[in-house]
Amino acid sequence: MSLTVREMDVFRHVVMLGSVTAAAEALNISQPAISRTLQQAEERLTFPLFVREKKRLIPTTEARILFAEVANVFAAVEQTRRLASELREREAGVLNIAAGAGIGHVIVPEAIRRFRLARPNVSIVLQVLSGPEVVSRVAQGMADVGLTVGPTGDPSVESSVICVTQIGCVLPAGHRLEGKSVLGVEDIADEPIICPGPHLSIGAAVVAAFADANRRVRYATEVTQATIACELVRAGVGIALTDGLGMACAQADDLIKRPLLPQLQSTARMLWPKARTPSQLAREFSSIVEDVCAHVGAA
Repeated sequence: MSLTVREMDVFRHVVMLGSVTAAAEALNISQPAISRTLQQAEERLTFPLFVREKKRLIPTTEARILFAEVANVFAAVEQTRRLASELREREAGVLNIAAGAGIGHVIVPEAIRRFRLARPNVSIVLQVLSGPEVVSRVAQGMADVGLTVGPTGDPSVESSVICVTQIGCVLPAGHRLEGKSVLGVEDIADEPIICPGPHLSIGAAVVAAFADANRRVRYATEVTQATIACELVRAGVGIALTDGLGMACAQADDLIKRPLLPQLQSTARMLWPKARTPSQLAREFSSIVEDVCAHVGAA
């Protein structure tokens, strides 16, 4: 039969302190209460816990083996109490973040840096995924906060707009269109295009703009990550169309950025599960993300 928490606590104090008197003082209870509790514990276990030698209680072999496990139990209890206190003070815990590629490369690193300055003991799990995967993770409760571009399309997810940017073009240095300050659909209609596919919000906006001009998109490569799109531009695969977050990845002398007309907006959103209240850590991180967006000029 198992011991009660009280019996284990009395037992470990007697082992550590070596006497009923010392254990009673440490626990602020009477010596007879200590003795009764030990007797009850031995009756439950059906074997003795101590032998008396020269006014000291010496643990039996069985008691020494049992003490190691009891010590582990109370260490775990103390760790749980400490963790609960840290969580209450937002000093520890785990924050799960799911982010789309563009916002994951541009906004999230700086947001995490600022967050960890304030909460260095919080562990962060970051997954960079496609937009639909971000929504799915949040809807299933597998992410505390999600960051993505475009509509969510899931009623189980709450969202708020954190920034709105314009879709633009990324060209390789020396491209024939480099001399133009603004590019229209007609300018790029015959160019091989690198951008997300039409199943994603940016790709859908591009396809619609081309359709309005009675043109079709000549896809060179469908890609979801702006960093990869920029590398494809460098490799001479084509020109990239991406939102303002993606354009921030094109900060290099060998890449040229140009606005696109007509103006196509891309909306970045913060997501969290509708079924549960965001944790204190998630709320704090969300506030930092909004501040980062404002300071990079994306809001």
